[in-house]
Amino acid sequence: MNLEIITERIKSNVDLSFGDIFSKSFDLFKKVWLQGFIVLLLTFVIILPFYIILYIPMIAAGITDSEAIRNNELPPMVAIAMGILAPVIAIGVSTFALALNAAFLKICRQKDIGEEASDDYFYFFKEGRLGKVFILALYTLGLSILGLLACGVGLIYIIVPLSLIPAFLAFSEELSPLEMVKASFALGNKNWLVIFGLVLVTGIVAELGFLLCCVGVLFTAMLSKVPTYYMYKDGVGFNEIE
Repeated sequence: MNLEIITERIKSNVDLSFGDIFSKSFDLFKKVWLQGFIVLLLTFVIILPFYIILYIPMIAAGITDSEAIRNNELPPMVAIAMGILAPVIAIGVSTFALALNAAFLKICRQKDIGEEASDDYFYFFKEGRLGKVFILALYTLGLSILGLLACGVGLIYIIVPLSLIPAFLAFSEELSPLEMVKASFALGNKNWLVIFGLVLVTGIVAELGFLLCCVGVLFTAMLSKVPTYYMYKDGVGFNEIE
């Protein structure tokens, strides 16, 4: 499907239902909780080196000038190095997290329709797909910065379309990164309140895993990602006859 067809589908489809998506998300999560846990662990493993790289200048300063660190004085060169590394790290983390989230949504699709297929967590790391994910991550980071600059209010608005980007990456690969962003805004603007409510409520429910000695959140955190699959399924739809 091209952008024009997707936009027409979004306009013609009925509005998303909060209760319906919320209920279906719980049912599907029972089938994909293990895959969600694996995706979360893979995310931690992949992004951990980025944060280690970010703190290398501070570690080096601690070795060469421990007195300055002890006095909470960050050497100028260390501050400059960390300032340069920070946006690079942010883009790297966003790219890999986006790729894994999109792969998780594809797994959700497989489990939902009962497709017998292996769980490909690194689907977007192969065959040149990571380049498109990288550009999408740049768009995501840029839009987030614009939202922050709008006194934070813009960030609340932007949360909705940004939450939909992994779904269009997963299921509308034929679109360009910019077209994916436009499609996310089209679906998000039509159903902004419902999607914002789902993101907020499922996010809170997912964090209830902290009650289980904090470890439980590792198994419930990805619940907040499942509704995105149904937002795309009900708001755009698939070509396959189910």
